[in-house]
Amino acid sequence: MPRPAPRATLASIAAELGVSRTTVSNAYNRPDQLSPELRQLILATARERGYAGPNPTARSLRTSRAGAVGVILTERLSYAFEDQASVDFLAGLATGNDVSLTLLPVGPGEGSAANAGLATGAIVDGFVVYSVPAGDPHLRAARQRGLPVVVCDQPATLRGVPYVGIDDFTAIQPAARALVDAGHRRIGILTKRLFSAPRDGAVTPGEVEASDMHVQRNRVRGALEVFRDAGVGKVPIVNRHFNDLASAADGARELLGTHPDLTAVLCTTDSMALGVLDAFGPLVPAELSVTGFDGIAAARYLGLTTVNQPNTEKGREVGRVLGSLIDATPAAPRTILPTEFIAGRTVSAPRARPLDL
Repeated sequence: MPRPAPRATLASIAAELGVSRTTVSNAYNRPDQLSPELRQLILATARERGYAGPNPTARSLRTSRAGAVGVILTERLSYAFEDQASVDFLAGLATGNDVSLTLLPVGPGEGSAANAGLATGAIVDGFVVYSVPAGDPHLRAARQRGLPVVVCDQPATLRGVPYVGIDDFTAIQPAARALVDAGHRRIGILTKRLFSAPRDGAVTPGEVEASDMHVQRNRVRGALEVFRDAGVGKVPIVNRHFNDLASAADGARELLGTHPDLTAVLCTTDSMALGVLDAFGPLVPAELSVTGFDGIAAARYLGLTTVNQPNTEKGREVGRVLGSLIDATPAAPRTILPTEFIAGRTVSAPRARPLDL
């Protein structure tokens, strides 16, 4: 039996072409260091010999870099590709950063044992923490690794950890004022995930103050301040743990089924507002006014009155800050990005009679 041909290696390709091993490596990793002709010759020879390129594991050992960053998010993996705000954030994070993204979905409210070891075993150069509770065990595991960490949205007060986000309390207030200025005084709030532990249903203002997910808490608090200053009476609040369309529509039906006198619903995310439109679309805006928050493409297409937050820019800024930390360059401890109110077409004057549900 004839012996199989020896497996091609970086060294054998270099020897065949009479160049250094570094030159062959540069054809894959630093093409700007070679002429186009020489690079094409190296790649063509490698293909003919069945050589796929330098071993990535060996490269990471040599450079002490994994070429990837871990993204810890309190969502199921599929959500990162379905929720437009998350998609925009991840797109921004990937833009201009020559690294791979390793998504570490720890799942909403699934307990400390869920996906245990994701942060501990991830082969990454640093971590992005995307809106998780301050006491999350995966966040704790990431920090214990001693790698650079940047937080986006929450938690906002980790000592020694750079933060990128918005002023949620102030940002939602133009949407609340739009309802007040239109004459609404019977207003409800539909919010997502005030609590890290799963919980759906009505929430009191006192429970809002005690909630541990501060992004949504601050949005609700900011809206309540505007309503209180305008003399609005009791504002019913309904919480949904999941931010998908079915959960949001169900929350809208609970809110308006319990309080049919409401003439407006302020939502703390566009996804929640799209749930209201799904459940009560024909009534908007003549019978029911609705506002959202995020400025995602679907909401803007439908003319939702909302607040646009720079999700893509958030991702880019987080990537820039984390890249600086990985390169051992100091970074700003706190970055607050601006938001923009979008008037839309889903707010009108209040109706005089209760909803006929």
